[in-house]
Amino acid sequence: MNSGVERRHEGSPVAARALIAAYAARAPSAEQAETARRMLAFIDAHPDCLWRTCLEGHLTGSAWVIDRARRKTLLTHHRKLGKWLQLGGHADGEEDLAAVALREAREESGLADVRLASLEIYDLDAHAIPARGSEPAHIHYDVRFLCEASSEAPLQVSDESHALAWLELDAVVQLNPEESLLRMVRCTPPAASGVIADQRDCPN
Repeated sequence: MNSGVERRHEGSPVAARALIAAYAARAPSAEQAETARRMLAFIDAHPDCLWRTCLEGHLTGSAWVIDRARRKTLLTHHRKLGKWLQLGGHADGEEDLAAVALREAREESGLADVRLASLEIYDLDAHAIPARGSEPAHIHYDVRFLCEASSEAPLQVSDESHALAWLELDAVVQLNPEESLLRMVRCTPPAASGVIADQRDCPN
């Protein structure tokens, strides 16, 4: 855990806002820039946006987990939403969304060796979550990070999903053709390119 000094903004979106603002300035497409602007406006209007008690919507952190050869990605068949998605979840007050993504990747996969490939934002997405029980319909303002793990390591399905699977990148479309995922497939950097690709060349 970080020290108290480092955690002075805990529960506040100050750090998350700064990260998204930095991404907005270098966004690889007009669509991503607009999503960043939408998120910044939401944060400014909702200082409690790191908490799921912000019923209109809240910030979440996701991990686009790829293997070290960067040919496969790890997806989960989400129990509540009934679809194949990247790993991720609620911030629950955590200001460091990269830490949220890494925590969720580990908890939802059982992988101990998953790591962040970069502290920079990989992708942004704002999507509707349907009403469920007493929880109203709301928006997840999802901040995604590129992560790496061994595709040979054993997996452990959590109670939040039906299954986990490593998929070849070109097979993702067969399980979930949504642009939200396909955009991340297209932007997955090849292994030879280094830690992370220059996303300005990404064909969003």
